Amino acid sequence: MPDAVPTDARTAFTDLRARMAQAIIGQENVIERLLIALLADGNVLVEGLPGVAKTRSVKALAKNLDATFRRIQFTPDLLPADVVGSTIYEQKTGEFRFEAGPVFGNIILVDEINRAPAKVQSALLEAMEERQVTVGGATHPLPPLFLVMATQNPIEQEGTYPLPEAQLDRFLMKVAVDYPPAADEGAILRLVRGEEQAKHGPAAAAPAPIPQQAVFDARAAMSHLTVAPAIEDYIVALVCGTRDASALDGELAGWIEVGASPRASIALDRASRAHAWLAGQDHVTPENVRAIAPDVLRHRLILSYEATAARVTAEAAVERLISVVAVA
Repeated sequence: MPDAVPTDARTAFTDLRARMAQAIIGQENVIERLLIALLADGNVLVEGLPGVAKTRSVKALAKNLDATFRRIQFTPDLLPADVVGSTIYEQKTGEFRFEAGPVFGNIILVDEINRAPAKVQSALLEAMEERQVTVGGATHPLPPLFLVMATQNPIEQEGTYPLPEAQLDRFLMKVAVDYPPAADEGAILRLVRGEEQAKHGPAAAAPAPIPQQAVFDARAAMSHLTVAPAIEDYIVALVCGTRDASALDGELAGWIEVGASPRASIALDRASRAHAWLAGQDHVTPENVRAIAPDVLRHRLILSYEATAARVTAEAAVERLISVVAVA
């Protein structure tokens, strides 16, 4: 018989994290960021080279949740209807009916998001921000549990469409994925070898999926975490520092052309609370804010020409920002 499902929200998330860690080796940061996005009810953009377990990560999340998983492979010839669905005429009844597209799921993997044209991007934008889809003048709500994890390859630029800033801003976080440590490479080989052997042996009983209610309970618990006024001021100071960096650091001011919007403050607050809740805390600390700030801010900054010419990255700008903004 499958194992019993934990009823306590924190126990459920601890179990979920452990299950994902068994399927993904060497990418603990990605696992944590996916759980933060799930807790904070946000979408996440994952950027990394091929073969670093981006797709495997979100599949492991969906596999262990009582959730519907959908994968959409973005290509240049993709149409909006291929994502959101379309209205179909039924000859037998003489009526039109809506045929839902793959975006009507709980966990949505959008693979190589920057390969689709602007029309498809705009269709996905409404789903991500409004949690609804409009087709033929009719609005169709998406499920209460809805998370988009989009991937893109940082080295392939041919045949791609750079994401507009408005869509980038809709992602709660942008997570950079690197190669796993060399020490974990052997464990990855053994894991894949074990999965191959399991295919030819008796099927093992899989643990019962964690119910969606555990996610909603965790979100409710997270909403009651204490956020002191000093922490709020720190979050605001970080975000406002991207807009008026000259008051903080002259070199940083020369790096940033356009800073983050108020949506960044909201995202940083939510992600910091989720980070604290996952750590078992009942309040948010500056360490929680600093830990998650690079993921929340890196895709919301537009760097100046001078910074680009000097090969200054958004990560370097965020690190500099954190170093010059003090907690009140």
